[in-house]
Amino acid sequence: MECTTIKDDFFSKPLHPIEGVTLMGCRCRNCNEVFFGKYVACQNCGSEDLVDTPLSRQGILYSYTVNRNQPPIGYKGKLPFEPFAVGLLELPEGVRILAPLTDVNFEDIEIGMNMELKITKFYGDDAGKPVLAYAFAPSK
Repeated sequence: MECTTIKDDFFSKPLHPIEGVTLMGCRCRNCNEVFFGKYVACQNCGSEDLVDTPLSRQGILYSYTVNRNQPPIGYKGKLPFEPFAVGLLELPEGVRILAPLTDVNFEDIEIGMNMELKITKFYGDDAGKPVLAYAFAPSK
């Protein structure tokens, strides 16, 4: 099935099989700083010598919060709204990213947990194509 993503440069290609998809970043060849997503210049040293870099599917939960209020106009998540946890994950590359947390009860979330990437259907676009997003779940 054809699908799209919440932001094209966040995901490796192809999008099938879904188990093989990773988040993408870029690495500065000058200072080796790694970033999530695509940049035109290094946010650390200003170099424009960046290379696409797949990011690890595993990370450690650095911090988290529970969002109990529905985001404002334009929210495309599950309706009726259900509270969800958002975590700050530290990946082995040294990148910290914000991501929804899934497959875990709020009371079981602990800083330092081993987490793994989950690519999920977030919503259907106007043409009915699934729009994929990323989340992290406790490692099994």
